Amino acid sequence: MFKVLIADKLSAKAQRIFAARGIEAAVKTDLDPAAFAAALADCEGLAVRSSTQVTAEILAGAPKLKVIGRAGIGVDNIDVAAATRRGIVVMNTPHGNSVTTAEHSLAMMFALARQIPAADRSTQAGKWEKNRFMGVELTGKTLGIVGCGNIGSIVAERALGLRMKVVGHDPYLAPERARALGIEAVGLDELLARADFITLHLPLNDKTRGIIDAKALAKTKQGVRLINCARGGLVVEADLKAGLDSGQVAGAALDVFAVEPAIANPLFGHPNVVMTPHLGAATHEAQENVAVQVAEQMADFLVTGAVSNAVNAPSVTAEEAARLKPYMALVAQLGAFLGQLVEEGIRTVTLEYRGQVGQLNTRPLTAVALAHLLAPRLDSVNMVNAPEVARARGIAVKEIVEDQDPDYQGSVALSVSADGIVRDIAGTLVGGHRPRLVRVDGIAVEAELGAHMVYVRNRDIPGVIGRIGTLLGESGVNIATFSLGRRSQGGDAMALVGVDEAPPAAVLDRLRALGEIVQVTPLRF
Repeated sequence: MFKVLIADKLSAKAQRIFAARGIEAAVKTDLDPAAFAAALADCEGLAVRSSTQVTAEILAGAPKLKVIGRAGIGVDNIDVAAATRRGIVVMNTPHGNSVTTAEHSLAMMFALARQIPAADRSTQAGKWEKNRFMGVELTGKTLGIVGCGNIGSIVAERALGLRMKVVGHDPYLAPERARALGIEAVGLDELLARADFITLHLPLNDKTRGIIDAKALAKTKQGVRLINCARGGLVVEADLKAGLDSGQVAGAALDVFAVEPAIANPLFGHPNVVMTPHLGAATHEAQENVAVQVAEQMADFLVTGAVSNAVNAPSVTAEEAARLKPYMALVAQLGAFLGQLVEEGIRTVTLEYRGQVGQLNTRPLTAVALAHLLAPRLDSVNMVNAPEVARARGIAVKEIVEDQDPDYQGSVALSVSADGIVRDIAGTLVGGHRPRLVRVDGIAVEAELGAHMVYVRNRDIPGVIGRIGTLLGESGVNIATFSLGRRSQGGDAMALVGVDEAPPAAVLDRLRALGEIVQVTPLRF
């Protein structure tokens, strides 16, 4: 039975979903680091919201952990790089609280435009300061949306309904998507210069941290109003305060802060600032939605291998996982085969997917092939971290996909360039589910790989195969399968010998000493 630790408060529905899938879920919240590490040590899954900090040190003490589920969008409380290195899938729930967060952004915009919080405090204090709280209309104003993903798109739709003009900046916003949303796509500087209201809907990373600083604010309209319900680190708070004090910024509405919980902040007490304690996703509907979504995603991954909304791995639906499974076994064998033949210096890796397999989601297959290719030389490499491991070592990875295969219903070819030498291998499925090798280094062969194999390269002359079989037999090594291939008569030839157990090193040395033998490599699968 898989075990999952729920380390932050989630709807009880999450526990029921885990239980229904045969997964044991323990709820332990507000743990200190030592207790957290102890509770996580024997778990395959971890479910969190924004409070729990999942550090590299915590992950190092969780050897069984396979998946981390974040009930929400932002994953800045999770060391994703460390999780990736350890082969742990990190998932979020980008849709579960999108409407709620968008609505809160709009509520903050209304509150800012009409100074509702300050007017409320004044009125409840027995004052009647009607002339003090002069607001502005939203109709006809320009709203600048920085980040036009799920939440930003919903904000745009609602703002257009308020008869606002909407401009958006997002490096991934395609022109056709902008047209579908009814907004104008512009550069960040143009957005800053044109917008009466600016709302942020970005993740926090090295590229977005401090995106609203003194330089950015200097490019805005005099009297701009800023709303941030995304991540506190997007705004340099000291620069924002200076902008508010100078009048460059007429007001700011903040739900998030650079340091949370925000018990001290340079913007506290400023008369033109509206603040809430990170309430963007704080509705009953949203909390239930993200809890259900994260539990379903994690359960699917643990039980079926399906990957949804992962931030560090390709997505795979449950249906895709079932169709990909036999091809994953095939590419694992191809990668492991070449990984044991190629010593060092891998520079490029090319995978060719043809026929039926070319019509599938090939990214997970490439990740599996890379993992098994690199595993003989590297510890703890798997399909989650293999692409990053390859990038870190300067290995270029290329995919070629073709819908048609002239020879098979579907086949996969893997080639590796290492120190100027190219090695290649290809395989297919027999009966739709059994991996079968069909080519090694340009030599056609038909072989099913067993747990222990011996790869032999030789010159094609009479008697070599007989001497190989005789030597293995005399050494007490039982042959299970014997597959042969050659490039041409009298040219390069090869043999793949399946044996019941790994041959001793002395036997391999005796094979290498036979006449006309070029290479002998033991393989294990």
